[in-house]
Amino acid sequence: MTVTRFQDLPLADRDREWDGAAAEKRVRAWADAEDGPNDKYRDAHLWYDGDSPDNFTSYKMLVADVVDGHMRAVPRGLMAAAGVLEGARSGVDIPSDEVDRVKAHVARYYEKMGDDPPW
Repeated sequence: MTVTRFQDLPLADRDREWDGAAAEKRVRAWADAEDGPNDKYRDAHLWYDGDSPDNFTSYKMLVADVVDGHMRAVPRGLMAAAGVLEGARSGVDIPSDEVDRVKAHVARYYEKMGDDPPW
């Protein structure tokens, strides 16, 4: 189990809509990861199962999208991830002993946005 390394991606505009399914498709294409995950694909997520890095289903909490040809962290994607971490939204199961590390990752992006995380 692995929390991804903080990428310090540039931020997309704060008002950019978040569509995780559409972002997933764009990130796969941009990362040239159509046949399987790679490092560029991994960097768009907050967490992945290090025991199965070759499975797309191992990657959780996508927070980035491709904007004008560059990967960017999307504030609304980060807010959605924060909601999951706080239990406001369901759908992601990561080990409880890694939640604090993922929260720290999200908190760094919140700081970059000039906001406080919800916890």
